Amino acid sequence: MAEIAVIGAGKWGQALHFALSQKQECFITSRTKRDIKNFVSLEKALECQHLVIAIPAQEIREWLKNNFIYTKGQKILVAAKGIEATTGEFLNEIYSDYVPEKNIGFISGPSFAAEVIQGLPCALVLNSTSKKVYDKFKPFFPDFIKVYYSSDVTGAEIAGAYKNVLAIASGICDGLHLGNNARASLISRGLVEMQRFGKKFGAKKSSFIGLSGAGDLFLTASSTLSRNYRVGLGLAKGEKLENILKELGEVAEGVKTAEAIYKLSSEHFIYSPIAREVKLILDGKPPKESLKDLISD
Repeated sequence: MAEIAVIGAGKWGQALHFALSQKQECFITSRTKRDIKNFVSLEKALECQHLVIAIPAQEIREWLKNNFIYTKGQKILVAAKGIEATTGEFLNEIYSDYVPEKNIGFISGPSFAAEVIQGLPCALVLNSTSKKVYDKFKPFFPDFIKVYYSSDVTGAEIAGAYKNVLAIASGICDGLHLGNNARASLISRGLVEMQRFGKKFGAKKSSFIGLSGAGDLFLTASSTLSRNYRVGLGLAKGEKLENILKELGEVAEGVKTAEAIYKLSSEHFIYSPIAREVKLILDGKPPKESLKDLISD
């Protein structure tokens, strides 16, 4: 019986399954059957003592409600990044109704699935209020992934969610052919904006200048391997959002996260100009108008 299973077989779930299978048997499951080694039913996967849940942020509440009963004391590692759009709740708040805080961790850091599944080196952060969760999961990871520990769950969650919104902004910037100077300015000011937002919710500054923040942001906001960046490119070309998302075929978490950040920023009076403009562009505002408003703000 495998000790560990990945729940969710999107690109990131499959990449984690590949990585975790290097040292031990690892199961994987999803709503639809996939032709993947060690693919099992959800019931069998839930028998494992260590679960990696790679279900998109906007779907997790419903999935937990309908599929998950915490009775075996499992250790859980959450591999999604986002803030629930309808409520503005962070993932740790959603999971708190189902999993004890001492038994859950959240993974973050720069990690394109396409490179992980090739076995290329990267570094990640396992964020948990309990170092025991880190100690349990760290040995499962292969030699090509270095795993650090942080107790700042809120900081990691905000960084992981916010960078997806900034990646959309960066894609728009490049899609408008505004140049390298503009993209560098946007990303650096986005990092400041992300920190300001995080400070409001008690996050540590160090989370935003490390792998979870700057590391993941620099990666996601500068490559077509990023789904969110590609959303921005499409929007800059005048493509309809529904067509962009259909072509992607995978979830771009930044789309719904932009709504959540806009909601929270409005409620808590947080100055978030880049995230605000991304949300307005997603709602139909012309990107060039947003550029003008950002420069004059």
